[in-house]
Amino acid sequence: MSTATVASALAGAAAGGLDRLDAQLLLLHALGRAGAGRAWLLAHDDTPLDAAQAAAFDALVQRRLDDEPVAYLLGEKEFHGLLLQVDTRVLVPRPDTETLVDWALERLAGQPAARALDLGTGSGAIALALKHARPDLDMHAVDASADALAVARANAERLGLAVDFRQADWLAGAARGHRLIVSNPPYVAAADPHLPALRHEPLSALAAGADGLDDIRSIVRDAPAHLAPDGWLLLEHGHDQAGAVRALLTACGFADAQSRTDLAGIERCSGARWPAMK
Repeated sequence: MSTATVASALAGAAAGGLDRLDAQLLLLHALGRAGAGRAWLLAHDDTPLDAAQAAAFDALVQRRLDDEPVAYLLGEKEFHGLLLQVDTRVLVPRPDTETLVDWALERLAGQPAARALDLGTGSGAIALALKHARPDLDMHAVDASADALAVARANAERLGLAVDFRQADWLAGAARGHRLIVSNPPYVAAADPHLPALRHEPLSALAAGADGLDDIRSIVRDAPAHLAPDGWLLLEHGHDQAGAVRALLTACGFADAQSRTDLAGIERCSGARWPAMK
């Protein structure tokens, strides 16, 4: 029986239908060389795998072919320049959500020591990215899941970022006077055909009623009582929900409702300002 090498292991994964980049990342992980980079694989394509490494890689490949996210298999995900630890207790941070962080930082510009709140923080990705970019922020974050908060707090401690995490159902018990409220809430329709492919991630962080807008409606309704005058509410949403979210914001009395596009040019975030005079 021939010994597997780096090259043959990658070839076998490709033959099984695995994306090459995914295979490379998983093989580096199985070899204990996650920090070496993919160039290492190219320079060492004839390096043999021992039995334990080959078995570990095969197990990772099978899990990935079953749609388990690479981030769960590696135990980490890069987001807005931060390396976050993630597992099945939290949603995997997506690159498109960095659009929301960038917009939030624009809205907080010129406002020292502003109070900001991240709703449904999950891994802590948004709150920690904001705090990292703006150390002066009075940053708060909530999640209904104690398991998710455990992940977020561990990330904050490891990164040395001071965020006040609290367990709550959206804005229940939240303070008043926030300059910014930001959220990437569940927004997938309960019957969406794409949900089965996301089955490894927590359903409670994905689906929100028949049209996917139940949680967004709740946040838009309750946010004004917790925003400072001229404070902003910024929300991530589905690829076809921008118009509906802007309408919800306007109907609730928000001003300047607008949207931002993601990396693919799709309106992925919408937000508005709570007027100073109401």
